[in-house]
Amino acid sequence: MDIIKSIEHEQLKNKVPVLDVGNTVRVHVRIKEGNRERIQVFEGIIIKKQGGGLNETFTVRRISYGVGVEKTFLVHSPLVEKVELIRVGKARRAKLFYLRDRVGKASKTKEKLGARIENKEIVLKEEMVEEPASEVVEETAVAPEEAPAVETTEVVVEEVVDTVKEEVVETAEVAPVAEEAKTEE
Repeated sequence: MDIIKSIEHEQLKNKVPVLDVGNTVRVHVRIKEGNRERIQVFEGIIIKKQGGGLNETFTVRRISYGVGVEKTFLVHSPLVEKVELIRVGKARRAKLFYLRDRVGKASKTKEKLGARIENKEIVLKEEMVEEPASEVVEETAVAPEEAPAVETTEVVVEEVVDTVKEEVVETAEVAPVAEEAKTEE
């Protein structure tokens, strides 16, 4: 079983969008036509989510020219470029099959009041960059040299503070001179 899990883990996407039933989404799908490849957008309401892991799917429904069209997408499919959140819908069920019988405005979900439209993503696995062992040794040699650089930045900060104090003193000296000029008039 470990072999199957390891193969599935390799196929998972690094970042997966947060998908909730009732939300209106725009799915960007890669389509091959002959030797050319393009991206097609499918916009609709998520009516169901099912499965888990590599087999997780979500179904999007829209009405096109008066006919209901549903497409099921794999979350971890390489053909799904990205999923954009358009509207946050209010759903009290896990599956919204009752929308199939509705037409027009009734086929939409109510919008959640005060909901923010944010394209949130869940990080499933971190991207690991493999480095040769020789570079790691060089990095440890560089680390002690970085400590003096921090000390020099502290000195620079002190110099900036001193110049600011000098400017404040100069402006304080100018102010009484202006007041004396007013009293002479």
